[in-house]
Order: sequence, then structure tokens, then C-alpha cells
Amino acid sequence: MTDRPDYLERGEKARLFPVLADTSKEGRTTSIVLACLAHVQEFGRAMLATVGQRVGTRAQVACYTEICFKKGEKPKGDRPDGLIVLKIGGREWKALVEAKVGNNDLEQGQVERYLELARQNEIDAVITISNQFASTPTEHPISVTRRAAAKVELYHWSWMHVLTQAALLLQNDEVVDGDQAAILLELSRFLSHDSAGVKGFDSMPASWSELVQAVANGVAITPRTASAKEVVEAWHQEARDLSLILSRKIGVHVTTRLPRAHRTDSQARLKADLELLSKENIIQAAWDIKDAAGPLECCIDVKTKTIISSMKVRAPSDRVKANSRLKWLLRQLHNISAEEMFVRLHWTGPGSFTQHPLAELRENPDLVLRDRLNAQLHTLEVCLVRGLARRFGQRKNFITDVEALVPEFYERAGQRLKPWQASAPKIRESSTTVEEVEHEAEGEALSHPSPGSE
Repeated sequence: MTDRPDYLERGEKARLFPVLADTSKEGRTTSIVLACLAHVQEFGRAMLATVGQRVGTRAQVACYTEICFKKGEKPKGDRPDGLIVLKIGGREWKALVEAKVGNNDLEQGQVERYLELARQNEIDAVITISNQFASTPTEHPISVTRRAAAKVELYHWSWMHVLTQAALLLQNDEVVDGDQAAILLELSRFLSHDSAGVKGFDSMPASWSELVQAVANGVAITPRTASAKEVVEAWHQEARDLSLILSRKIGVHVTTRLPRAHRTDSQARLKADLELLSKENIIQAAWDIKDAAGPLECCIDVKTKTIISSMKVRAPSDRVKANSRLKWLLRQLHNISAEEMFVRLHWTGPGSFTQHPLAELRENPDLVLRDRLNAQLHTLEVCLVRGLARRFGQRKNFITDVEALVPEFYERAGQRLKPWQASAPKIRESSTTVEEVEHEAEGEALSHPSPGSE
């Protein structure tokens, strides 16, 4: 690939050590990340895969900064931070990059101008990077008009998403080349430092405290309540941040669990969660973890100011009595601390679950026999339940406590749980051979001759 594509009027290869003014924090950070994307094969492959590009061993990736196109109207006061060019054989895929660091957020007008610039120059996509979160790279934190997004794909990476991809590759020793691994390690250290301007979701909006107080005062919350929409949107960002935190702590990709209809329609997800908040005063999220017994769940009960993290497993069907099914679960939790731990029992038929402290069930598993006399226990749920009292309504403390409790539950209980699996069928000890069957049939015929036989 040439040093600069012919459609660029200006542009420099992204540098690991950019020579830029101290005030150009965004330019410096973007250059370093794009240089790593181009030169660390596994990192480039992982990042581009999130925007639908499969990068094989023969693919070439080049990244540029300080770019200016020959064609198209120059956005006033704007200049894209970078350009990614992926060449696979005779095919080229190109993406503009616009980055914000620290508290700087993306702006709808600027994003739409870059979409138009991309369309004029036959660029396939625009990728934005900021500290704003989105459920997936295809779900953008900024709403743009349908016309603006026509013929150009729009993607978003949070800086924490970039950091998490690098951390996972390093934790799992997936970077084969030692020099490239060292470069990626330095990128991870750089993004983790305060000077890079990279941060996680660390505070709920002011409307969170207002909503908590309104619920405490008995005010009915509706989907149209002014604070409700902002709170739910903030919770969606926190759910994404938690998936990245869990990924780094566990060492595998953890993804936010969403219904199929919500994966590509953020408005449908917002509407459903607003309905849940208005009807039950709760917000919730769940995550999929590879090889875990089930989804990891978190429920925020605004009315009781409680955080609940939990995981469900199907009760073993080879046991009939409820206490026998419970004992199967208790054996998996025999050596964990029972503090704030509960077991919820889900039954067939009408009525909600029943719940007991783990400590009490350890002492007397037969307690469950009195819960639902004519119902069958079909699901067991282990829960860590923590009331926050005054801290619940405090914007930063709430996030701090959620991000501590969910990994704590997984470490204490979730990672120990195993799903029930039916045993393989066994050969019966008194099984009858084919020869025995034939011999018995002949004997039956001799002792009971058919009519007319001699």
C-alpha cells in the first residue's frame, strides 16, 4: 500500500509516538490506538471484527491521521481524526474515525457532517470513539437522521471497549509475536493512565437522585416521567460498562444479554425498560458468560433501594422431592460465605417464587417442603442481596456499589454453579438376551398349542 491514498490531500501514517502539541490529547490518543490497530495483527483483527470486517492473514491494514480529502465539502472547523484502510485482495474497505476523550461527547451535527463527507468520498463507514457507551458497536449513542446514515455505516467504540479488547488479548496470550505483544501492553498501560482521558461510566445523572426520591415519596413513575428516560439510558451505559469490567476480571468476552428484538432496536429496548420501571420500580440487566451455568443477572429495586445479583439453574429432574433438588444445589455452595446470600425457589403454577436465606437452608433443607405443597420446584436461583439505604440515591456511590457487587456475586457463587445434566442411561443388570427371548417364545408355544394342532 502507498504511503498515502490518492484520494487524500493530506494525511500521515498513524504513529506510535506522535509529535503533536500537548493540547492535542485526542489526536495523540487516536494516533497511538490506530498505529496499534495497524501493526498488532490480533488487535486489528479483533477490533475490525466488531464492525463486521473479517481480517485474514493476507489482509493489509493501514491507518492515517491528520487527513484531508481532495473531494467533497470541507466541514467548517472539523477534520476527522483518522482513516482506516483495509485491503483484502482487490477489495478495499475504508472508515473515517472521529474520537473524543475525557468529558467531551460526540455531537450529532459533527457526526452527520462526517457521514456526508464519507459518502462524497465513497468511504464505507464512520467509526466514533468516546467515553460514551453503546450496547454493541452497531448501536450508536448519538441519534442521526436516516438520510445522514444512508449508504454509510455508523459504528461506535467506547474507549473502555478498546482497552478491554487489548486486555483480553494479553490475558489470554493471543498475540503470537513478542514485539507486538509488548506494543499492545504499552497501549493498555497508556489507556489505563489518567492522562489518556479514558474513563468508565462512573456516575448516574442528576435525574437518578430525583427519581429515587420520587419513588420514596410514593410518586407514580410513568414512561413519560421526565427523569425516567434519562435514568434508563444511563443504566444501559452502565450495563455495557459492567460487561467490559467483567470481561477484564474473568478473562473472557462477557456480553450484555438482550432479546433478539432489542439487539438492533435501541428504542424498543428503551420502551420495554421504561415500562418495567413504571410498573415495578425496577431496572435490570443480564450478561452472557462463556461456559457459565446461566446468565448473570442484576436487578435494581428502586422502591426498596436494593441491588440483587443472581444466577438461575434448572432443578435436577432425576430427583422428585423439592428438598432433594435443593440439596443438589447446596452441595455446590457448601464452602461459600452465606452473608447476604439467599436462594429463590421457582415453582410451577400460580404464585411467585419463595425465598430463604442460604444459612437457614443449610441448617434445614426441609424448610422448602412447606413452601408449595402441590407444586413442583423447577428452577433454583442463587442471589446476593444488598440494601444500600442512603447510598442508593447517591449518583457516584450507586455506580461504585453496583460495580463491586456484581463481580463479587460471580466470584462467590456464580462461578461455582454447574447446570444439571442427566446421567447417561445404563444397561440393566437383569437385561434379557435375544436367545433367552426366543427360548421363552418356543416354550410358550409348546405349552399352549394352537387349535387344530396335534
